[in-house]
Amino acid sequence: MNPSTALATVVVDELIRSGVTEAVLCPGSRNAPLSFALHEADRLGRLRLHVRIDERTAGFLALGLAKASRRPVPVVTTSGTAAVNLHPAVVEAEYSRVGLVAITADRPEELRGVGANQTIDQVDLFGGSVREFRELSGDELPTVPNWRTAVDRALTWAQWGPVHLNIAFREPLVPDGDPSWSEPLDAEPVEPRIERNLDTAEGYAPVDTGPRTVVVAGDQALADARGLAEQGGWPLLAEPSSGHRAGPNAIGAYRLLVDPFGEEIERVVVAGRPTLSRPVTRLLSRADVELRRLPDKRRHIGSRGTVDQSWLARWQDADRRARSAVDAVLADEPPCGLSVARTVATAVPSAGLLVAGSSSSIRDLDLADPWDDAPLVLSNRGASGIDGTVSTAVGAALAHPGPAHALMGDLTFLHDNTGLVIGPAEPRPNVTVVVVNDDGGGLFTQLEQGDPRYADEFERLFGTPHGVDLAALCSA
Repeated sequence: MNPSTALATVVVDELIRSGVTEAVLCPGSRNAPLSFALHEADRLGRLRLHVRIDERTAGFLALGLAKASRRPVPVVTTSGTAAVNLHPAVVEAEYSRVGLVAITADRPEELRGVGANQTIDQVDLFGGSVREFRELSGDELPTVPNWRTAVDRALTWAQWGPVHLNIAFREPLVPDGDPSWSEPLDAEPVEPRIERNLDTAEGYAPVDTGPRTVVVAGDQALADARGLAEQGGWPLLAEPSSGHRAGPNAIGAYRLLVDPFGEEIERVVVAGRPTLSRPVTRLLSRADVELRRLPDKRRHIGSRGTVDQSWLARWQDADRRARSAVDAVLADEPPCGLSVARTVATAVPSAGLLVAGSSSSIRDLDLADPWDDAPLVLSNRGASGIDGTVSTAVGAALAHPGPAHALMGDLTFLHDNTGLVIGPAEPRPNVTVVVVNDDGGGLFTQLEQGDPRYADEFERLFGTPHGVDLAALCSA
């Protein structure tokens, strides 16, 4: 067995031993050893392989798989700009704390910096965007234990965000038919494997009920924000992708009510990363409001003290009146993003999955009614970009056992139309993608750029009409 085949075989085996069940691969020459090893693991049913021709799409596909499964997912590319194309997904994974494992093939050291074809500097390619960088080659001794230790330690760091494995392969890059190697390929790591568990539930000190409090749940809040709000009798201001936008305390029109109630709010308890609402952002920045952040772990938090029922009742009454006013406006208008978002939200069952684009779609969902029991709602709110949304939705749908929907605008959809390119031999998702097509960027009309003073420049610079026939694109 040649060194490149041995190295790839051990890396894939250790990934599987470390809990990997899904892997994404992009075609290339230098990463051929990993391609053969992943294909063999897929053939044996040890993991499920997804092949994509676009590295940026592949990165976000792996991101979606990792988000929905809560397991690390590797995405494998060849060298050069193929590796660089993973950077947007790596950045999103870093800010949303998702275990994306970027595995990039590289030339051996003697072929770096000498003008070799398709070679760039891939050492620390993603800089501070990854929690761990490891480089592997066939030169390490003892080889197998060191290879396994490097993979195992990288997967440990992947509990908190993306990691990068850069692997130098020497030719030959394809199997030679000889199964023998100088040492056992199943040798143990130099250091013992680390047991990993992301779902440990722990208790936390209760929160006193004294001050007038609101509970804010941002994107992917792990602490039990809903349980705390219901026990304390507090309004729950939960973003759609928080996982807590449900139950009697959830205030659906909270973004319309924060400012009117603002002067009365004495304390804000925050879980996750709230980013959607400017009124909430202003509230969190006020010096006269006590701010308490819950731990970023799956913990139950209780309250202690006497519950002020009137505080919640006033919010609930205002919420009913605000939502009725929104309903009245929508009834007199043609279909728009908000009405479509409400329709889609109603169609998603509690066991379902909904992936929302990070621009207008997630904000439209934020004005929809709370669920009785919230489904899994995902959105790339780490860096809040629109890139890779189709692929994120496809990956999440492939990992989620229930029905899946995705909601996005036309620019978000077009930005990742290669996410629809799924080869005939690849696993296919069961996902309904709903595109709100207003021929351009609607979000900017709500921002400073949408001021009438900039009307002459707005359409070309921010509205960006495209005139694309989306139905024809989907058919293609």
